[in-house]
Amino acid sequence: MKLSPGTATGLGSLPGTDPMEASRLVFGELPDLPHLPELPDRGPGADMIGRSAGLLVDLSVDLQPSGWRLVPRPGRDVRRARSFLAQDLDSLEEIAEGYTGPLKVAATGPWTLAASLELTRGDKAIADPGAVRDLRESLTEGLRLHVADLARRVPAATLLVQLDEPSLPAVLSGRVPTASGYGTLGAVEEQAAESALAEMIAAVGVPVITHCCAADAPIELLRRAGAAALSLDAALLTERHDELLGEAIEADVDLFLGVVPGTDSELSTVDSTADVVRRLWRRLGFAPDLLAQRVVVTPACGLAGASPEYVRRALARCRETGRRLVEAPEPG
Repeated sequence: MKLSPGTATGLGSLPGTDPMEASRLVFGELPDLPHLPELPDRGPGADMIGRSAGLLVDLSVDLQPSGWRLVPRPGRDVRRARSFLAQDLDSLEEIAEGYTGPLKVAATGPWTLAASLELTRGDKAIADPGAVRDLRESLTEGLRLHVADLARRVPAATLLVQLDEPSLPAVLSGRVPTASGYGTLGAVEEQAAESALAEMIAAVGVPVITHCCAADAPIELLRRAGAAALSLDAALLTERHDELLGEAIEADVDLFLGVVPGTDSELSTVDSTADVVRRLWRRLGFAPDLLAQRVVVTPACGLAGASPEYVRRALARCRETGRRLVEAPEPG
């Protein structure tokens, strides 16, 4: 995956309800790698799970008091989710007219989606291996169609997919709650999780970034599954992660490092923010001049819970930090 040195990007969600304003903000503040914004403030169907459930092919969902559930026939909730996505794509298409660089779209990964959706009668989908397989295949086909639609709308862009897997560590360790909330579901074997992700990544047809903001993100599994880049919260990376991160870099996997808080905070200076990346890179032992080529600067997580004023400053700080890493990969 080749990106311009010093690239910065967002992770998907933003506050507000206006997709045109959101796309204008993203393309203005993150010109090297803009993304299709998510606006969960609009309500059910614009949230991460509802939006990705709306991509499913030949599977339908509906919103229940307990959350999203697989159902026999599509209803108004999934139609609303697809309507929101169509609005987002129409807005991005208008703002991105003539755009020729990389462009990123996010979707919930198969394990997080299976851990979130309920079966028509029963527990979470992840409790049924057959349902997990059907869900993964449906999501893969839906994502392929989504990417193809985006390619038609912005034909000169180079498309990337971000798979959000915040629940993957819980899936692997048996910490996903049952639908009742009184127990937990059994752990999924690491090999099975890796194999399923690898099949999906290979089938999407464009480079895939895997995003997991948990402290116990399965770095090695994601690398082996074929991720082109790992998107991680830099504040959660300690020396115990260094060997795994080093192996990923050596395997030509890039790092998307979250170094700007995802909620309203007092922002550090550009140099202080850049130093977070520099210190990690020094620990890994790679040449300083490779840093800006292999690291993309991001917020630590989605920005849906932040104020609009903070979001603009946070995205600008990501962009400024990326530029600073090009100018000075080592502290001055």
